[in-house]
Amino acid sequence: MKSSEIRENRKTAILGTLAGWFMKLWSFTLRFEIEDRCGITRPGTHNMPVIFALWHNRIFTIPPVWWKTGGKKRKAVVLTSASHDGAMLSRAMAVFGLGAVRGSSSRRAVAALIGMKRALQEGLDVCITPDGPRGPRYEFHPGVIKLAESTRAPIVPIHATYSSAWRLKTWDRFVIPKPFSRVHVIFDEMHFVPPKIDDETFENSRKQLQTILLNGADDV
Repeated sequence: MKSSEIRENRKTAILGTLAGWFMKLWSFTLRFEIEDRCGITRPGTHNMPVIFALWHNRIFTIPPVWWKTGGKKRKAVVLTSASHDGAMLSRAMAVFGLGAVRGSSSRRAVAALIGMKRALQEGLDVCITPDGPRGPRYEFHPGVIKLAESTRAPIVPIHATYSSAWRLKTWDRFVIPKPFSRVHVIFDEMHFVPPKIDDETFENSRKQLQTILLNGADDV
């Protein structure tokens, strides 16, 4: 029963909403530089749903970027854990108009996969942190590849680097850009995973996406 339980209470709901508004207000102090290599932020360029992949420690700045660039026209959901932390994150993402699919590899994995597939089928983008929710940091978990393989939705890696930032002493070294710093965000080229691939091709795709995201990190 505990493995299928979604945890949330009034306290996490309030704290998550406050965190979302803090992220949104903080974003107005930042200078964003957007580099779109796949055209995902240009209206009418790509109508297909995609899978966004970014490292867990970048989630403070990417929702404001999504909201500023295409969030009003492209609907999306974020994969969050079924824990109280996941509840806070889902409430924070709601401030930016993002929905949530609750689950992780340790709890509600099947339900989360079904939820993400359904979202893509309905035309919604899906955003995943492939090293979350508990790491190891910068380790690309295979679930993203499985989702892309089964749905044929392309994966769009997202990079974010900072001219000046604080890095918290958490497992992922969570990054918070300092006020008035410059944030360079890259929507990288789309990566397609063919259906019904063998184990070797699957692992090669996982390693390739991990390398792509690692190349966009400034603290590896």
